[in-house]
Amino acid sequence: MAIELDFVAVLTEWPLLLKGVAWTIGLTAVSAVLGVLLGIGCAWVRTQGPRWSRPGVAAYVELIRNTPFIVQLFFIFFGLPALGVRLSPEWSSVIAMVINLGAYSAEIVRAGIQTTPAGQIEAAMSLALSRMQTFVHVVLPPALQRVWPALVSQIIIVMLGSAVCGQISTEELSFAANLIQSRNFRAFEAFIVATAIYLLLSIATRATLNWFGQRFLFGGRRG
Repeated sequence: MAIELDFVAVLTEWPLLLKGVAWTIGLTAVSAVLGVLLGIGCAWVRTQGPRWSRPGVAAYVELIRNTPFIVQLFFIFFGLPALGVRLSPEWSSVIAMVINLGAYSAEIVRAGIQTTPAGQIEAAMSLALSRMQTFVHVVLPPALQRVWPALVSQIIIVMLGSAVCGQISTEELSFAANLIQSRNFRAFEAFIVATAIYLLLSIATRATLNWFGQRFLFGGRRG
């Protein structure tokens, strides 16, 4: 049985694809910034924060890392209205992605922090730096440098995971591909195009984040 591929039928819907790409990039950018910041905060609590706060953060990290992202997303979008909290699909997606990335990045950053030589911390304290100043200026930069590849990979995983946000009508790339195939019944071609775009987005995201890390975060610093 011959299969006739018609990519033109999909590519003529480029405004939908472009909108989907824009939403995917936007969701990823916001969740990357906020999620990594949340992860750094949680990593600080688990390594140097008050003892009373550590069990709560540990519970959050374990809960998120051991439940599916789609369940977390559905809980926020479908579950919270039962408590009187109603969020748009877009806000639900952002919150779910930030919470998810925050938990994973917390463990990644914590691994980097725990490899910091004790001598560096003692030297910083001997210079009368506070615990927070020591963390921000002495511990965190080399720790981030050591775990940056893992953080970049996790951000890409979250970006690819944003595909399930289309299940709550967030107009990201997978939503656009599904809408296109529902119009022209070219599902094979539509999802081939979507797959190719996700691949390009992953490559571009990795290259951009690696450049950003080298240019703005680490420079000539060596861990």
